[in-house]
Amino acid sequence: MKYVILARRAIGMLAALPALLAACGGASSEGSVVAPNDVVITVRVADAEEYRIRLTDADDIAIARKLLAGEIAPAIPNGRVVRGEPDVNVRYSWHIDPASVEFADTTTEVCDGRPSDVERGAISSDRYCPWSAKVVAIAAADAR
Repeated sequence: MKYVILARRAIGMLAALPALLAACGGASSEGSVVAPNDVVITVRVADAEEYRIRLTDADDIAIARKLLAGEIAPAIPNGRVVRGEPDVNVRYSWHIDPASVEFADTTTEVCDGRPSDVERGAISSDRYCPWSAKVVAIAAADAR
């Protein structure tokens, strides 16, 4: 009897999970949890290609807003590439892990290039850090 009660409680908790996720900001179409304060930045590289990054850290979001406003801040987005999942980077088969994002003044050459270079595997690094990056838009993550 004790196990039946525990099993029913577990099933009840699993049934409540979608409502809990919605209360915490919901889930993206790719299944990642979206917090209410998350933003998606659009980054233009070499005035030719664009890609998107989900930002979850308040400091990263503040830097992105400074860059969009034309203020001085570390301008190179640098993060770990996650292949096989576009997340907010819908035109591609990869995205940048939000937990790994940092903005830098300088980075190594091995992670520089265009988003299409990441897509076709020409960038050998597990990180992507385009030197010519420019933040061109910021939107709420749930409004993408």
